[in-house]
Amino acid sequence: MGAPELRVPTPDYAGPLLSDVIPAAALAVGGADILTPEAADRAQRIAPDASARTAVVVLIDGLGSRLLRRRAAHAPFLRSLLPDETLLSAGFPSTTANSLSSLATGLLPGAHGVMGYTLLDPDSDEVFNQLTGSDHVDGRVWVPDATLFDRLIAGGIDAVNLGEPKFDGRGLNRGSMRGARFRGSRTLDERVDHALEELRAPGRRVVYLYWGALDKNGHVHGVDSWEWLEELEQVDGSMRRLADSLPADAVLSITADHGMIDVPHETRLDLALHPDERALLRAVGGEPRATHLYARAGAEADALAAFRALVGDRGTVLTRDRAVAAGLFGPVRDRNLPRIGDLVVIGEPGFGIVDSERDSPAALSLLGHHGGVTPDELEIPLLTLGG
Repeated sequence: MGAPELRVPTPDYAGPLLSDVIPAAALAVGGADILTPEAADRAQRIAPDASARTAVVVLIDGLGSRLLRRRAAHAPFLRSLLPDETLLSAGFPSTTANSLSSLATGLLPGAHGVMGYTLLDPDSDEVFNQLTGSDHVDGRVWVPDATLFDRLIAGGIDAVNLGEPKFDGRGLNRGSMRGARFRGSRTLDERVDHALEELRAPGRRVVYLYWGALDKNGHVHGVDSWEWLEELEQVDGSMRRLADSLPADAVLSITADHGMIDVPHETRLDLALHPDERALLRAVGGEPRATHLYARAGAEADALAAFRALVGDRGTVLTRDRAVAAGLFGPVRDRNLPRIGDLVVIGEPGFGIVDSERDSPAALSLLGHHGGVTPDELEIPLLTLGG
C-alpha cells in the first residue's frame, strides 16, 4: 500500500526552535561553555543582544503565535513586543510533554523520546502519561541525557524552575526537566514575585517560569471563548508587571509550548464506535490530534488498511517507518523507536480521535486540542527584552 504524502508541512527543525531558548538564555548570562558548539551556534541566532547577569524564560502554555496575533487587542503589552517577535516551531507532536522536554534538554523529540502526551513503555507494555509519569518508569532512565538545567548548575550558573507544587519531583520534573532548584506557587502573581526575587539575588542565574491556565481554558472552553480571552488579559498584565520590574542586568524571554485549535465533538472519531478496528490494537497513545496506535502482533498491515479507510481524508495515517522517514520527530534514536505507534495518525483541522470506553469524562468533554502540524498548533512566539 502506497505511503501518502503529508498534507501539511512537517516541523522546520532547521529554523529557530523551542529547544534553542534555554541555550540562548545561557549565552546571555555568559554560559557558552555549557553548550555544544552546534547548540551555541543555533542559540546565537535568537540570543538577546545584550549580556546579562540573570535571565528569565517564561513559558505560557498554549499561547500559539497565531492565537496571540488574532487576539492581540486583549494583550496590549504582548502586542507591543510582536514587531520584534521571533517565530519558533514547537516540533511534533505539538504538545506540552514533548515541548517542555525539548526546552529543558535542548534535544529534538526523537532524541529525548517524550513524543506524546501518553506513550507505550515497550519494557513494561504500559501506556503512561508523560507529564505525570509512572510508578513503574524512572524518569531519569526514560530520559537519560543531562538536562540544560544540569549543565547550568555544573557550570556554576544557578537554575530555578517556578511551577505547580504538585509537580515537584514528579513526572517531567523528575525526567526531562530535572536539575533546577524548584519553587512551587499556585498563582501567577506569586510566580512573578518569585521570579523577581531570584533575578535580584546575587550570582548568575537562569529562571524558568511556567504558567498553564491559558492552555486549560482553551481545552475546556475553546480558543474563541471569553474564558480564554480573560486569562490572556491576566497573563498580559502579569507579563507587563514582570517586565516593568525587571532588574537592569536581567533579560526576559516569553514563549509557549504550542498553539491550539478547536475540535468539535461531532467531528471526532470515537474508537468505541468501531470495535472491529479497535480490536486490531493492543494500545492507544498520544492525543486526539496526534495519535499513536499500537497494533497487535501480526495485525500491523490489517490495522494500516483499516485505519486509512476509517480516517479517510480527515487525517493522515502513517506507519512508524514512514513517520520517522518524513522527519516528523527529527532524527529518532534506536532506543526511542518502539515508543512510537505502529501507526501515527495526524488530524486535519477539526479532527481528533477519542475512545469513550477508555477516556475519562473530563478528557472527552474537552473542546480545544493540539498535537498536530497545522501552523496554529506548531507556530509559537519568542518575545525578548532586556532590563
